[in-house]
Amino acid sequence: MPLSEDEVAHVAMLARLGLDDEEKHKLGAELDHILEHISALQRADISGIPETAQVGNLVNVWREDEPAPSLTEEKALANAPDTDGQYFRVGAIQE
Repeated sequence: MPLSEDEVAHVAMLARLGLDDEEKHKLGAELDHILEHISALQRADISGIPETAQVGNLVNVWREDEPAPSLTEEKALANAPDTDGQYFRVGAIQE
């Protein structure tokens, strides 16, 4: 069942996407295609497949936590693109 233009506009608004009419049309077609795949998965007969919590063997790959000396300030900042001598300097993310 294809999505209506209003439904596509609503999804775009929820995702905070500013789309023009052409982009909404393209997104609607892509969403329809995704929903068709989901529908096919929902129709698959999985009654003979037992439930599993994990599909692979669980193996703990963590190493033991061993205390070690920290980097010095100089070493930590050595490859930074911009510092003020003590801290990393980064650009503002909000105006």
